[in-house]
Amino acid sequence: MAIVPLVLLPLLLLLLSALLLARALRAHRTSKLPLPPGPKGSPIVGNLLQLGPKPHQTLYNLSKAHGPLIHLRFGFVDMIVVNSAATAAKILRNDANVCSRPTSTSVKHIAYNHQDLIFAHYGARWRMLRKICALQLFSPKAMEDLAPVRADEVGRFVRELAAAEEEKFVNLSDGISACAADALSRVVVGRRVFGDGEESRGFKEMVVEMMNLSTAFNINDFVPGLGWLDLQGLVGKMKKLHRKFDEFLDRVIEDHQVRLTDTGKTTASASGGRGRHNDLLSVLIEAKEDANSDGMVLTDADIKPLLQNMFAAGTDTSSNTIEFVIAELLRHPDLLARAQQELDNVVGRRRLVAETDLPNLPFFQAVIKETFRHHPAAPLSLPRIISQDFEIDGYLIPKGATLLVNIWAIGRDPMAWPDETLAFRPDRFLPGGRHEGIDVKGNDFELIPFGGGRRICAGMNLGMRMVQFMAATLVHSFDWKLPEGQLPEKLDMDLSFGLTLHRTTPLMVRPVPRLDPKAYL
Repeated sequence: MAIVPLVLLPLLLLLLSALLLARALRAHRTSKLPLPPGPKGSPIVGNLLQLGPKPHQTLYNLSKAHGPLIHLRFGFVDMIVVNSAATAAKILRNDANVCSRPTSTSVKHIAYNHQDLIFAHYGARWRMLRKICALQLFSPKAMEDLAPVRADEVGRFVRELAAAEEEKFVNLSDGISACAADALSRVVVGRRVFGDGEESRGFKEMVVEMMNLSTAFNINDFVPGLGWLDLQGLVGKMKKLHRKFDEFLDRVIEDHQVRLTDTGKTTASASGGRGRHNDLLSVLIEAKEDANSDGMVLTDADIKPLLQNMFAAGTDTSSNTIEFVIAELLRHPDLLARAQQELDNVVGRRRLVAETDLPNLPFFQAVIKETFRHHPAAPLSLPRIISQDFEIDGYLIPKGATLLVNIWAIGRDPMAWPDETLAFRPDRFLPGGRHEGIDVKGNDFELIPFGGGRRICAGMNLGMRMVQFMAATLVHSFDWKLPEGQLPEKLDMDLSFGLTLHRTTPLMVRPVPRLDPKAYL
């Protein structure tokens, strides 16, 4: 008979105790409603081992067998997964019971332990941070004030591409990321914080690692008592990454304070409330002394987590989406030709696209929406914790469970998208199309790349503006040639999973200027 090593006995006893506790808690549920259906899991770890490298696809496939509302067990944690637009609408239209975030290892070690906006617990402090973002950082006025910054950075990128050596192929993935990072850093702190391409590439790698670690299903979060073991080695990686990001933010804030001191322009103008420095960090510094209606005051400890949110979420999501727009148009040359013709009709060929042109580009707007449907910025919503029992479609959604909305699956929901569900068809959003009038602002649950309900992405307006503007400029300014022998329809679209989806293969293309040469000056 095998003898269990003594060193493992405490661990086994701990796991057995946790299992008995979990069963006891389930036995004391008063509701007679059943939990949603789902696959049977393994002892202790539940369904964790079934997720595979691309959980959004696994969950989508499970919905075909078990229905749009699925119950899973990750260790001793109940997981409720929504895979359809209709079910998402029922939960998120009135989401008072699902507004807060669960605690996790990644939130603790990467996201300043719920001190940021994205992972903050629902309550007075979250409302304060959200209000600051809505009124100060991402308001229509703020968007207009900083439009010249975005135009300058996108124009700079276009000129670099236009000046590239003839016949030279460029890594467009890196270029888009660098441009998005530079544009965002000027919006956030008033200057470029990245030097050469190597520095911006290093920053992107840091952000990608953050996204991957944030979505790693860490067994420590689901099986009590295993945290000290760090069986997957994730905690060590999270702490190391957090130190790197924290040091980066320290440098950014210190440099910003030096520049403010040197210029002596730290006081907000009486007319607009935004100082001579209208970057977002200056606005946050000026807002520190203002108490809100709940008596909450922004502090220095709040600023770094907010900056982390903006740098991490604002660069990766935008650059990925822009890359997907270009890749999809390359795969569909007929759609690329239509988009360029529309841009030529509205903008002409003697200047670059301006943000004021965007409302006059209905077909291009439809291309952006169809890209969001196929390639949402985040395939799975950020998790929410369920605060009270409630019922959906005859099933119990239990208090304490974690809710995930599979945004990627909703974009493939045949009930929401019955016409050629898997085809890339922007016309579905145009007048006469089945989905005419649908937008991405969280009201139409067939298309929620930024989420929905109270926790919808606070930076949605900035993200949409950057995606539309840069993508339109690149499509208008260049014809794009693929390497010899690369067929457009065979373009590699394989993805790697994380908090955001990334193309696993960089987009290598040759830009061919198509405008009047004076447009690039």
